[in-house]
Amino acid sequence: MPVLKKRSLIVAAVAVLAVVAPAGPADALQEAKRVVQALDRIYKESPARTSAPLEKMDFTESELNSYIAYRIASEKEEVMKELRLKIFEQNRIEGKIFIDLTGQKLPLLLKPQMNLYFEGNFEVQYGYLRLDFKKLFLEERQVPLMLLDMIIYVAAKLGKTDPTSINDWYKLPLGIKDMRTGPGRVTIYY
Repeated sequence: MPVLKKRSLIVAAVAVLAVVAPAGPADALQEAKRVVQALDRIYKESPARTSAPLEKMDFTESELNSYIAYRIASEKEEVMKELRLKIFEQNRIEGKIFIDLTGQKLPLLLKPQMNLYFEGNFEVQYGYLRLDFKKLFLEERQVPLMLLDMIIYVAAKLGKTDPTSINDWYKLPLGIKDMRTGPGRVTIYY
C-alpha cells in the first residue's frame, strides 16, 4: 500500500465528510486520520519488524468506514461511490456498495445506479485477503453471486484495468500479517 500523503488526506476530507455517517464531520475526519496514520506507521516500521513478535491494533467499525470513505474519495473512484461495512465476530461482515455506472452502456440486468448488499466472511492467508461472499442483494432482491463478477468486469473495463473476480485474493498493506473481527471492530496484527 502506498504511503498516504497528508495533503491528499486534506483534499479528500470534504468527500469523507459527505459520505460518512453516523459520526459527525469532525469525528469522521479524525477517525480516517487515525487509521491512515496507523497504517503509515506500520508500513514504515515493517522492515524492522521481521522477527519481532506480532502486535495488534483495534479499529472500530466507524473508523474503518471513515477510512474506506477516505480511500474512495482520494482515489477518485469512478464506479464504486460508497462502501459501508457492518462487522461481526469470526470475520463475518455485511456491507452496502453504491455503484454508479451513469452514462455507460450496460447489460440489461444492470441499472446506472445500484445498491448492492452482501454478507460473507473474509479470509486471510500469507499476507493476502479474500472475501467469501455468501449472499448478494441488488436493491431488495437476492441475486446470484455471479452478478457481482459481471459488475466487477464492467467496472474494470470502464477503468481500463484488468478484470478481476469476487474470488480474487488481495495483498494486505505492507506490514499487516493478519486481521480478525469482533462485534463492531477489526483487529489487525502486524
